[in-house]
Amino acid sequence: MTPAAASVEDDAFSGTKPVEERHRIDEARLLDWLAANLPGFAGPLAVTQFRGGQSNPTYRLDTPRRSYALRRKPFGKLLPSAHAVDREFRVISALHAQGYPVPEPLALCTDESVIGAVFFVMAMVDGRVFWNATLPKSSPAERGAVYRAMVQTLAGLHGFDPASVGLADYGKPGNYFARQIDRWTRQYRASETTQLFEMDRLIEWLPRTVPAQERVSIVHGDFRIDNLIYRADAPKVAAVLDWELSTLGDPLADFTYLLMNWAMPSDRRSGLAGFDLRALGIPDRDEVAALYCELTGRAAIPDLDWYFAYNLFRLTAILQGIAGRMRDGTAASAHAADSVKAIPALAREAWKFAAKAGA
Repeated sequence: MTPAAASVEDDAFSGTKPVEERHRIDEARLLDWLAANLPGFAGPLAVTQFRGGQSNPTYRLDTPRRSYALRRKPFGKLLPSAHAVDREFRVISALHAQGYPVPEPLALCTDESVIGAVFFVMAMVDGRVFWNATLPKSSPAERGAVYRAMVQTLAGLHGFDPASVGLADYGKPGNYFARQIDRWTRQYRASETTQLFEMDRLIEWLPRTVPAQERVSIVHGDFRIDNLIYRADAPKVAAVLDWELSTLGDPLADFTYLLMNWAMPSDRRSGLAGFDLRALGIPDRDEVAALYCELTGRAAIPDLDWYFAYNLFRLTAILQGIAGRMRDGTAASAHAADSVKAIPALAREAWKFAAKAGA
């Protein structure tokens, strides 16, 4: 399979667009708040909306002197504990202080009267976002460097001691997978629109078969290539975005979620199965696992089928939440409908991995 055969142009998801009517905010009130809370801020202010993303609406704020990004909770009714932008602000503040590649956090607003929801403002990070995992516009050498930089960045995150960076209480450290299965089961049930046999079976099987947790790290929760900004002039990560699902937990949750892309067929986005990775210059699954193990001091990654079943279960629950927000009119992305169509197939794929793991 060639990259062009399954290519989605990055431009379809990257960049900005005029703010959708349903996502409009009071720009006059926002301007007043920015002037009072951001040192050196000066208008006039131009507001546009980023094309990508399906969770928290994110806006680009341009002024004559500087550009910013604003991230807010979605409009309308939300599931419990979802879309906690205040937690995002806290974690990127802690990591930015350590020199980790995240946007510079600038200000948090908990006064919902300003634009109708809690929001935070961060520095604008320019660079490249790769929405197609095959990187069709890159050379083989650059593709390899991009993927190695991604693994190095994830390993760097998992190398932080949460207590040493002020995040000791950012989440419960132990029993991560059991708690996550419980959380996503409840979120799935709260958004359920159609009964799926495979999800019912996974909800029963996963809690009984949880692997033992060996380490506690800061977990991003949605670490994938299109949540990274790469420098425009080099295959290096300039910023990791979208910390909405971050917490403390088992670092293998992050890594196996990333590794799952090598096992998934092409979806014109993140799936890499079926491609000639050697010709593309992209490291294969074993090479990626070996690099991560080398960087984090692990001997191997066990039980991959269980982890893949769990990650697909979790992804299905997340997409079901998007389906619920579509139903309620609060989904933030025009691409949400395409993602929701994948729910039944993802549930079936999750159960296939569970069966390989002994279910």
